Amino acid sequence: MEVIFLGTGTSQGVPMIACDCAVCSSADSRNKRTRSSIHVVMDGLHVQVDASPEFRLQCVRENIRQLDFFILTHGHADHIAGMDDLRRFCDLLGGEALTVYSTDEGMGRVLSIYPYAMSERPISKGYAAFKLVEMPTLLELPQGTIRSTLLPHGGVNTLGLIFTERSTGAKFVYYTDCKRVPREAVELARGAAGVVLDGLRPLPHDSHMSIDEAVAVAREIGAPRSWLTHLTHLNDHAELAAALPPGIAPAYDGLRISFP
Repeated sequence: MEVIFLGTGTSQGVPMIACDCAVCSSADSRNKRTRSSIHVVMDGLHVQVDASPEFRLQCVRENIRQLDFFILTHGHADHIAGMDDLRRFCDLLGGEALTVYSTDEGMGRVLSIYPYAMSERPISKGYAAFKLVEMPTLLELPQGTIRSTLLPHGGVNTLGLIFTERSTGAKFVYYTDCKRVPREAVELARGAAGVVLDGLRPLPHDSHMSIDEAVAVAREIGAPRSWLTHLTHLNDHAELAAALPPGIAPAYDGLRISFP
């Protein structure tokens, strides 16, 4: 299994507009954060999770050439605004609609923002077409399984995702955009080779975990490797990496990890 971090930033991105702080002005490429999303390759199956406003640029940068289906964790702008650029993958699927898995809230947001894409096939070559499907708690595929669990995120629930590759048994967990990780989600994550957690900033936040809260959850899950994502400009990559406990690290745009 391979996981590609297309973006690891917040809704404002880093650098932020009209900000001259040390992180926004940093020459360290790991402090240049586009909005959060990942691309997972599981036994040759390509799954895209979320599409940020920079999605096209992220795909070009990371040479993403295949997509079998899409998962939208929730309908907030920094995760849904790039979905129109999925049109290219509809072309690559031979003009078929791309399956989009999400929650009721997420599907409703897709329908309201992209009504022109609600079709079995694109209205014309080069257009997007989406087939909306409610994400099940267990999606069984020839290449493995994807489990889902709901994570509280302000007034909505985010999809937490647990990928298990059939050929290797490798297990990977992606819990972005959440204020806490409920007991059920912790139990589902146990035994994972790697876990990604929302770790917004050092300060508390109403709908995201802080760095300390994310570290506590990482320790509770007990994976050998954990990464923090959805990072603000209050986090300098090198400084945060040096301060985190062993086995926990900040993610960065373009990071690629393989399991096992």
